[in-house]
Amino acid sequence: MEKRKILFLTLLGVIGLGIGINNAISQNDNVLIEKENDAIMSAQTHDPRPEQKKSKHDHSNIFDASSALPSSDTFQQQPDNGKTLGFDFYRDSLNAKKPQQTFEETMKSDMAERPRISRTQQELLQSRYDLTPRFDAEVTMTRGKPIAVGPTAVLKDKMSWQKLAAISPEEIRKNNLFPYPALPHPKQVTGGQVFPLMQISMFPRLERFDVEFDLPEAFLPEFPPAIFLQNRPELGDVSRGEVVSINNFYRLFKDILTPVQLTGLQMLLTPLPQEEFNPTDDRKSAQPSLGVTCFDCHVNGHTTGQFHLSPDMRPQERRVRLDTTSLRGVYSQQIHGSKRSLRSIEDFTEFEFRTAYFNGDPIHAMKKGFPMIDRIHVSHMAQFQNMLDFPPAPKLDSQGRLDPSKATEKEIRGENIFLGKGQCGNCHQPPAFLDNQMHDLKLERFLNEPGDGPIKTFTLRGIKDSPPYLHDGRLLTLEDTVEFFNLVLQLKLTDEEKSDLVAYMKQL
Repeated sequence: MEKRKILFLTLLGVIGLGIGINNAISQNDNVLIEKENDAIMSAQTHDPRPEQKKSKHDHSNIFDASSALPSSDTFQQQPDNGKTLGFDFYRDSLNAKKPQQTFEETMKSDMAERPRISRTQQELLQSRYDLTPRFDAEVTMTRGKPIAVGPTAVLKDKMSWQKLAAISPEEIRKNNLFPYPALPHPKQVTGGQVFPLMQISMFPRLERFDVEFDLPEAFLPEFPPAIFLQNRPELGDVSRGEVVSINNFYRLFKDILTPVQLTGLQMLLTPLPQEEFNPTDDRKSAQPSLGVTCFDCHVNGHTTGQFHLSPDMRPQERRVRLDTTSLRGVYSQQIHGSKRSLRSIEDFTEFEFRTAYFNGDPIHAMKKGFPMIDRIHVSHMAQFQNMLDFPPAPKLDSQGRLDPSKATEKEIRGENIFLGKGQCGNCHQPPAFLDNQMHDLKLERFLNEPGDGPIKTFTLRGIKDSPPYLHDGRLLTLEDTVEFFNLVLQLKLTDEEKSDLVAYMKQL
């Protein structure tokens, strides 16, 4: 009997080894292998044992807080019989409607509300935008995804763009004509990180049961994005068409990165508890979660349009939607974080975990189990991030200016507008196309909104790979972006000048 048991276990081991080898061999151009072999998901699952069959005792309510025996019968003479009848933050989930509301009750309620929430958001988007995608016939993103063209904004009262640009900010605000109001989070009261469907399809652990992504995939970056390293420019895209994860990072980078950089990348791919993805009843994932990784949001050191709420504002209804930005070219930046003005990538790495992961609220973080990342590991993470480069721009010279021998006349006209009448170069200065400053567009001139205040200048290098635009993603295309700034800066650009400007930016 014992020999047969040993033989059976040995066969299981051989079969398991064979499956592992087959998985390793099959890691070719079909990157969907990640969905079936997600190491983070596998770490959270196991096969049940016979001893785990539930007994009558296991199903009893003896474990409920309401069933606990008091340590003294004198509590009957004390207020509330010595019990906590209100909310207990550590026990009760965020936004619970009543004390001791169970996770199952919360999830059932959230799932019931989700279709209505999604429908409301889609009705809002369709009232603001024409979401029928149209694509550039020539220019694509780095790995070939078509670029959606616009403008997509729907103008009111049969208004034209030229007519709208001739109206004063006061009149635009009075008549509610500004076509680019703030883009809200679909569920403001909860907020939190929301991932696009294309990413959830590969990594189901990133799906939330209470809210879903709202923008069509046509207006998002390609997935997976390319990766370029400033210390190995001759390699081109080092992602090789794969989503870099804890499964494959060593295979992809062991001969490219230094040990310090490789350790930093490993940390960026390691899941840590987060506001919506964690083991507690506060989570918004159906199953308890190890959390999310830095590169779940900044996929391949870039972005695929994930969004959450800015952690730097209160109260909740004042917070703004925040689009995940690219980490490409962070080595050239002196300001990190749209509002926080962090001055080093090390500080950004350390505080991003404390702010974006937990909405800038360490009380929530303590409940959900956040670890402290020591400064050594933080510096290793920063070492890798500083290697991330912009995509190649073949038509730009070493100073970030167009090479006349490679650029078209239209693109050259666009550069002149960019640096002149368009005023783009005032903030987006070559070669990194940013000024490392913060600016206030004062949008409250055009909108019945409080405005955003100063926000840092984001780089325009590789901008065609990073839709949607502005901090909250309200500008779905580059054409929308040009129309937005034509109104806000009152530039009075002609239709031809706008077209030339877009053609130029696609070469950055």
